[in-house]
Amino acid sequence: MFFLNFWVIIYIYDLNKQLIEDLVKEYPFLKVDISGRTVLGRGIFSFSLGSLHNSVIIAGGFDGSDGISPLLLYMFIEDVCRSIKEKQELCGVNIRRALSQLGITVIPSVNPDGREINLYGTKGARALGKFVSSLDCDSFSAWKSNSRGVDIRKNFTGNFEKFKKREAENGITSPSPSDFTGEYPESEAETKALTRLCRVRSFRQCLSVSSGDETLISAPDNHLIPESELMSKIIAQGCSYPLLQTEDEDICGFPFWFSKEMKRPAFELKADETGTYEDCDKIYEKVKEAFTVFSLM
Repeated sequence: MFFLNFWVIIYIYDLNKQLIEDLVKEYPFLKVDISGRTVLGRGIFSFSLGSLHNSVIIAGGFDGSDGISPLLLYMFIEDVCRSIKEKQELCGVNIRRALSQLGITVIPSVNPDGREINLYGTKGARALGKFVSSLDCDSFSAWKSNSRGVDIRKNFTGNFEKFKKREAENGITSPSPSDFTGEYPESEAETKALTRLCRVRSFRQCLSVSSGDETLISAPDNHLIPESELMSKIIAQGCSYPLLQTEDEDICGFPFWFSKEMKRPAFELKADETGTYEDCDKIYEKVKEAFTVFSLM
C-alpha cells in the first residue's frame, strides 16, 4: 500500500502535503479540502469521494499520541480510490457503483499540531514552543492535546460537563499535555472546523476512529435512532470487535456531540494500540470491512 510504505512521511506535515498532491495526481476524482486551520496554521485536510449530499464522515487523529488512526484512514482512502480506478470490489462491494449515490468524507488527522508536538516536541509547536514547554510535560511522547494545551477529544458539547467534572477531580485547571477540556465547548479551531463541516454538510452518520482496546462504542443517544442498533451490530461484525453501549464520558466527544446535535447515528471505533506501525497492515485488515460497511449503510 502506498501510505503504508511511506508512513513516516505522513507525520511530517510539509512532506505530507506533497504526498497528498501525489495521491490526487494518481486519483484525480479524489476531492481534497482544508476544513480549517489550527492556530499554528496547519491545514486540517478532508478527503471526499462520491456524492457530497448523501455522505458519511469518518475522523481520526484527535489525540496527539495516536499515530495509528490517521494511518488506517489514509490506507482506507487509498483502498477506496484504487477500487474505483481499477473497477474492483472492496470487501465484496462494488464501490464505484455505490458511490454514484453515496459519499464518504474522511479527516485522517483532526489534531495535526498535537501529532507534530508528540513527535518533535517544541519544534513541532512552532511559535508556541515556549508555551508548550511551560506545561510541564515529562515526555512529549505522552502529548495528547493541541498546541494550546486542550484535549480535542473533550472539547465538544454533549459530554463536556462530565469531562469538566473529571478534570476538576484530577486537579487539572489549566492547559495541559492531556485531559484539559478547554474553557468552553468548541473553543478550539480543530473542534470548530469539524462541527462547522458537519453542520454545513449534514452527514448521515459519523465514525470516530482512535487507537485503543479494540472496541466499538455506540453513542448514548443512538438508542433514540431506530436504525442504529442494527448498524452497530453490522459494524462490529465487520471488525470482530465487541460492541459497547455507554452512558458516560468514555466515548470521544465528537460522536457524542454528533448523535445529540445531528440526531443521527454515531460511533467510535478503537483500533488496536499495541501494534507498531509495521503492524498497521494487519490492524487495517481487521477494520477495513467495518469502515466499508459503515460508509455504505
